[in-house]
Order: sequence, then structure tokens, then C-alpha cells
Amino acid sequence: MQRRIIFSESEFYHLYNRGVEKREIFSDRNDRERFLRLLFLANSTNPFNFRDIEDKKLTEIDRGTPLVAIGSYCLMPNHFHILVREIVSGGTSLFMEKLSTGYSMYFNNRHVRVGPLFQGRFKAQHVDNDNYLKYLFAYIHLNPIKLIDSHWKENEIQDKKRCEKYLAEYRYSSYSDYHHKNTKREEEGILTAGEFPTYFTKKCDFDNLIEDWLNYNEEAR
Repeated sequence: MQRRIIFSESEFYHLYNRGVEKREIFSDRNDRERFLRLLFLANSTNPFNFRDIEDKKLTEIDRGTPLVAIGSYCLMPNHFHILVREIVSGGTSLFMEKLSTGYSMYFNNRHVRVGPLFQGRFKAQHVDNDNYLKYLFAYIHLNPIKLIDSHWKENEIQDKKRCEKYLAEYRYSSYSDYHHKNTKREEEGILTAGEFPTYFTKKCDFDNLIEDWLNYNEEAR
């Protein structure tokens, strides 16, 4: 089936996919960390052999020219979200092909399984206005709250401090790279925030955005 979206340089896209039959695609810490490394390594015009760089820190790897700029991401048990800006013609599709293929091969080999891991081709939405783009920075980073409060969007959050603490400690999203209380970490190299609008000139700007959305249902009531 032909994709309706035509990817273009300098445009922003929300990319996501889930496991086939909604199965888990991240079983443990090793799976999640492999996917995070692939977010960095697959984002390159150059090929790579994982065995040659498996023990190196991301900061020690010269991956070459990136295909897309990544503004945010989040890994959930059975799906993932990535916000990108295409910076090389055809870069979005090539990046996702390398990412999906590389991770599927790893996962099937490690867990002794065969067949597709993901539910068809990755999904994409063109982010064509500023409000939508800023909203996605909140939406993607708020996803992990579902793991401790599955109905938080429908109901008022009972313990916002608990949710904020959980987000700050969740290692498998880019939340920590924007949150003002956290220190720099190796995974920050996955992001190319300079290719995105400067919504967060101060670290507290991001925290304020998250707090606004955590308070949204309460204010609506």
C-alpha cells in the first residue's frame, strides 16, 4: 500500500509504530537500551556493524551525516514515538528502515522468534503547524504516565508529584534531556534540538509545558 505522506526536507513528522498484534517489543532493559543506541546509530548515511561499536559510548562514535534531526522520543512496552525533522532527502524513510530492520533482527535473534515484529510499516503524521509541533513535545513525553495511571487523560490526576517524579526517572524517553533538574546523559546525543523551534529557551519552559498538560483536565473541570 502506497503511503499517503510524501516526506520532504525541512518538514517535521511524528513517527510511531507498535508490535504486531499489540505484543510487547521491549521485554527488558537490554531491549530498550539496544533501541536507544539504534536511534543514534541508524540515523546516519553510513552503514555500521553493531559488533564494532557495541562497547563504545555514543559520544565516542562517529556515525557520519545524520538523516533526520530527532526532537523527542519515547519507548513504551509495545510501541514507540519519535518526532523528527528530515534533513537529508529521503532520510526519514531510510532512517526508519534501518531502525526497524536492525531492531527486529536483534529482537528475533535474542528472543528466538521469527516473523514480523512490528505492525506493518511505520506510521507517520506530517506536523504542519507550530501549535501541533509544540503539543507533540508534551504528548510524546507524557506517554509513560499510562504505565502508572492508565486513565489519567479521562480522569483528574490524583498525585501530580508522583507523575512528575516518574517522568523524571523514566530512562527511555527524551524527557530527562529537557527536564531542568536532570544532569546531562549519554543519550542526549540522540537529539538534535537545534533543528527545532526554540520553545524551551530556559529549562523551566519545558517543565511549565508539562505541568500545564498535567493540569489540563483539572482546569477543564
